[in-house]
Amino acid sequence: MNKEDILKYRRLGEDTRAQLKERIFKDEKYDIGCELVAFSNSKGGDLIIGINDKSGNVNPLSYIEVQETANLLSNIASENVVPSILLDVENVDVKGGAVIVAHIKEGLNKPYRDNKGIVWVKNGGDKRKVFDNAELAEMMTECGNFAPDESTVADATIDDLDVPTIKEYLHNKFSHVLERKGMVGDRLRESSVDDVCDAIAEGHDLTRLFRNLRFIRSNGQLTVAAMLLFGKYTQRWLPTMTAKCICYFGNNVGGTQFRDKVNDNDMEGNLLHQFKTIMAFFNRNLKSVQTENEFNSPGQLEIPYVSLVEFTVNALVHRSLNWHAPVRIFIFDDRVEIHSPGILPNGLSVNDIVAGTSMPRNTFLFNNAIYLLPYTGVGSGIRRAIANGPDVQFINNESAHEFLIVIYRKGNPQIDKSEVQSNHESNYESNHESNHESNHESKEGNYRNLTKKQEDICNFCNIPRTSQEIMNRLGISNQSKNRKKYIGELLELGVIEMTVPDNPKDKNQKYRKVKH
Repeated sequence: MNKEDILKYRRLGEDTRAQLKERIFKDEKYDIGCELVAFSNSKGGDLIIGINDKSGNVNPLSYIEVQETANLLSNIASENVVPSILLDVENVDVKGGAVIVAHIKEGLNKPYRDNKGIVWVKNGGDKRKVFDNAELAEMMTECGNFAPDESTVADATIDDLDVPTIKEYLHNKFSHVLERKGMVGDRLRESSVDDVCDAIAEGHDLTRLFRNLRFIRSNGQLTVAAMLLFGKYTQRWLPTMTAKCICYFGNNVGGTQFRDKVNDNDMEGNLLHQFKTIMAFFNRNLKSVQTENEFNSPGQLEIPYVSLVEFTVNALVHRSLNWHAPVRIFIFDDRVEIHSPGILPNGLSVNDIVAGTSMPRNTFLFNNAIYLLPYTGVGSGIRRAIANGPDVQFINNESAHEFLIVIYRKGNPQIDKSEVQSNHESNYESNHESNHESNHESKEGNYRNLTKKQEDICNFCNIPRTSQEIMNRLGISNQSKNRKKYIGELLELGVIEMTVPDNPKDKNQKYRKVKH
């Protein structure tokens, strides 16, 4: 730092990265220690001594004052900051003496505390106390002192995990081993999960294999990562680890009317289920545009699908697990917003991620979700999403503790609700027979009259499910009387359908929710 830098601070005053003091004295040790703690818990900064913080006037220190101040700073950094920190103290020559600049680096062992045990962080040009456990946990996570994805889920057991998702994960992770042993196709589908685990590692059942993979801790408890990746009812244990999806009329989040909203029951499930539900939400509510001259050519979403996939995976996998808030996805007439809890980790900036820098927040989750979700894990996702051409803006919102992706929609002015309803009704009448319309209304009525258990099965079948998977979810045996009671009734109501309707007994038969 030189004289010109000092004069800059004289003009601009204090901010998040700079604190001005005309002098410091021994009876101010506690207050100065709090300033050092705040810098260490934030992004670091400079404590500049020799400039009046009110007037900005330079009051140089004499030679003796420089020596005394340097010693005092050293003592404060050792005695009033816990754990102690090292200061880089610089003396800047100015007319009439010197100005001391103490450079404080962002700490590597957060959270730092004063000698009374209080945690401080910078808040603009001032500082504030931290009491929120989530904020403290986020500091520890940044420094590698706490891994929320490897923490445990109280009372959850391996029976709370979804076997088909586990099989898909094992097949993708250990594909070479399973192929070598012939555990593929129908054999893989029909084998128990313990048999699959034994094929991967002889003598291992699911519990033992998951212990080795660190999904189960030594005390027998499931990790957060295991529940996020494989949970049947993930939100029962982790209620905020979900996504809220709303398509609004207009461009204001404060609007009271919406076109489409994903119900919480429909979103309930693990990350793979959440990903598929979110992508279905995009497909329903974004326009498909013709990209080729051929009339019958398939349309493409107005926002590139590849970009939406990358942004969605980023929100689900890299979200902060310490902030107890859901991922929020809003579609407006002019834009799409994806709100992910937590700011960019480890000091990353927007420019860093645009350049392809990859520093995963939830390392264990990140390294395992790759076998279920579509991403490469090499840091190219954001660059690939941008390369597909969307008009996108990234906002690292520290005050709201969230990372926001805004994708602007082209050629979508404000749309009046009545106009949308009129267009929908006219299109509906011109393209459907009246009897189909009555069937549609009947199905909507059937959905409203379902029991809670039937509703749960329908939501579960957002992704096509086998009868065995449905019975497993209900916790009952896969017998014909149970299939007739729980699957047959829903087929008769027309709220689920067979994937192979021409052959009800097909060995690959599955059941999916009928969209209405």
